[in-house]
Amino acid sequence: MAKNLRSFLGFALLAGLLGCGAAATLSAQALADQPKGKEKEYVAANSNGNVAAGKDAAVSAGAAAAPVMSTPQSNAYRLGPEDELTVSVWHEPELSGGVTVRPDGMITLPLLNDIKVAGLTTEETQSLLIEKMKGFVNDPQVTVIVKAIKSQKVFLVGSVTKQGAYALNGQTTLELIAEAGGLGPFAKKGSIYVLRKQNGKQARLPFNYKQALSGKGTNPILQSGDVVVVP
Repeated sequence: MAKNLRSFLGFALLAGLLGCGAAATLSAQALADQPKGKEKEYVAANSNGNVAAGKDAAVSAGAAAAPVMSTPQSNAYRLGPEDELTVSVWHEPELSGGVTVRPDGMITLPLLNDIKVAGLTTEETQSLLIEKMKGFVNDPQVTVIVKAIKSQKVFLVGSVTKQGAYALNGQTTLELIAEAGGLGPFAKKGSIYVLRKQNGKQARLPFNYKQALSGKGTNPILQSGDVVVVP
């Protein structure tokens, strides 16, 4: 009986020792696993932060690199007195026809009466007429064409065949003299000049007829208001 008791106590002691060893092993394993999990969480957090920061930097860089669009100023021709226009209204022949800009800058159209167009481009005039015609025409389609430019003029004086004012059509000084019938018999071909207003002052541009005729001299392109003087 005493022998059996000693055997039982020995067995119980051994089992206790084995249990403690297993528990210590499990605890050590848990402790070993815990930092790895935290390290993974830290790496993941850092990765997400870096990705987010990268996205923010890319957005900022894209915003900084975005081009700034500018609207160029239009150099379209602007209507003036004596200009001849053709106004066409789609499917409305009674509202269409030719008109001339009066000295006061107005034109007259059926139903619309007097409309000021001086200083406007053809596109601006079209938009203006469309708005005014909406009370008379359903969805008006309007086209405005400049038939003849007569508001911009240049002047020729002196020893030429025909002095006077001429419509500016982009001609040069030599072309204007030819348009006037040429020089007079006593014209001083080497003393011709162009008077032009620049920055509020009158400038004098020399012009040598013989050199321009041979293609060796300057031949200024005329601007509105220029006066060509032939001594």
